[in-house]
Amino acid sequence: MAIVGRKFPDLTVNAMNEMGDTFQINVLEEARNNNKKVLLFWYPKDFTFVCPTELHAFQEALPEFEKRNTLIIGASCDTAEVHFAWLNTPKDDGGIEGITYPLIADSNRNLSTMLDILDADEEYNDDLEGYLLKGDNVSFRATYLIDEEGTVFHEGVNHMPVGRNVNEFLRMIDAYTHVQKNGEVCPANWEEGKDAMKADRLATAAYLSQN
Repeated sequence: MAIVGRKFPDLTVNAMNEMGDTFQINVLEEARNNNKKVLLFWYPKDFTFVCPTELHAFQEALPEFEKRNTLIIGASCDTAEVHFAWLNTPKDDGGIEGITYPLIADSNRNLSTMLDILDADEEYNDDLEGYLLKGDNVSFRATYLIDEEGTVFHEGVNHMPVGRNVNEFLRMIDAYTHVQKNGEVCPANWEEGKDAMKADRLATAAYLSQN
């Protein structure tokens, strides 16, 4: 069920930082208490293939997100201990050494279940007279953009093999910030510095006539 336009779930979960410390984090409170936007991205598993490329891509773009008053938080269903082992594995060996943003360890799957982003379906087995899980029971590549009040303004889910484009999230943050500041709407392919428009028929007609 989509949660765009709604508050992000008010749930505190375990996380790991780059120092190897396990701590508690609440994404909704991170946005509200720090008066910042939050980009929360989920990936399927530590020590896999597409995942480290995404984590490093977000790390490389971290200064751009910071310019936009945006926190980055990664998340998977791995334990904090597995996160720590991966954080201590060099990049040229497939690891994520050098990642500085926090990583949620949703090993009990409370948050990912609430968000309905797990690759898991229950299937009844007649022989065993019980339900078995079908799927890997790990998260898809889900991404949430959350504003300073904790409201989700973007939600997207990729299948396992398809990595994300980090620049697109920067563009969406720019667009939403423009909406917040100027009360205008941003048309297709809008980028910082391009024309936006008022949300009415005449303004749309004028924009289309010029573009």
